[in-house]
Amino acid sequence: MSRLAMHRAIVTGAGAGIGRAIAIRLAQEGARVVVNDVSLSAARETVAMILADDGIALAVEGDVSTTEGIERAFLQCEGAWDHCSLLVNNAGIVQQIPFRKMEPADWDRMIAVHLRGCFLGCRRAIDPMLNRGAGIIVNIASQLGQIGGTDLAHYSAAKAGIIGLTKALAREFSDKGIRVNAVAPGPVNTELVRTLSTDWREAKAAQLPLGRFGEPEDVAATVAFLSSPEAKTYVGQTLGPNCGDVML
Repeated sequence: MSRLAMHRAIVTGAGAGIGRAIAIRLAQEGARVVVNDVSLSAARETVAMILADDGIALAVEGDVSTTEGIERAFLQCEGAWDHCSLLVNNAGIVQQIPFRKMEPADWDRMIAVHLRGCFLGCRRAIDPMLNRGAGIIVNIASQLGQIGGTDLAHYSAAKAGIIGLTKALAREFSDKGIRVNAVAPGPVNTELVRTLSTDWREAKAAQLPLGRFGEPEDVAATVAFLSSPEAKTYVGQTLGPNCGDVML
């Protein structure tokens, strides 16, 4: 497939889970992909999978909560392929903790990785995209940013912030050729989700109309669609591959 052959993409947090699935899917559809992760070895594993499938990818280490980490990913992309036409802000962490036991440091780290990381990525991407008159940004939120989650107040707040940021940027930049959208998955079978308690996962699965969690590839397919010309009228939207947890 070559639906996305025009893209030079950066996918943050792509060393595992949803980010890895996104990077692989974009490469399968023809995009050249910079695979960012806080772990260089994990990023290289994803790149090896892409190269084995005849895709094109580069690995770069970086913490998205820092300007240096974001800058490193963009410099890698621009140095190799001139520009970044597609940014997928996916990097994230999870921590299950009751609100009354949550410390400011817990809150700050969650906001830093998710919301600050998304802000820094968007801020770095916008000016070059404006200069080219085109660009696509896809921010990975969560259905918990729409409905909240028990013992996940900081995660829910960070993801809700990403949805709000997505809408604001779409209103500000859509008429300048930059499409900004979000994807809000439900619970997905990843190593990150498996760190949550068995009780939480079983209770959550029972709430879902499908009765099961999604897979990383489900989210990747949604990102690929939003990155494609077929999604040209989608701006400021939050698409929900969430097994029915949120129905809009």
